[in-house]
Amino acid sequence: MPGEILSLQKHLHRSEHWVVVRGVAEATVNEEKRLLHENESIYVPMGALHRLGNPGKIQLELVEVQTGSYLGEDDIVRLDDIYKRGS
Repeated sequence: MPGEILSLQKHLHRSEHWVVVRGVAEATVNEEKRLLHENESIYVPMGALHRLGNPGKIQLELVEVQTGSYLGEDDIVRLDDIYKRGS
């Protein structure tokens, strides 16, 4: 949704690759923060702190490719979450 942001998190067993299909994404990977537009991408290495937000006015659509030894949802370590979910 426009104006929303995901938790600051990391994964112990997987890496991710995000490709923006529509809209603009604000991607944070460790200390780097970048705006990504349609057809741009960013790689999130295993163990990297990362966060994704939608600073735009339209719905953000992206493709997320996950690779690693374990891809379960319980491989999310949340460090900051506006929705107050635990790790």
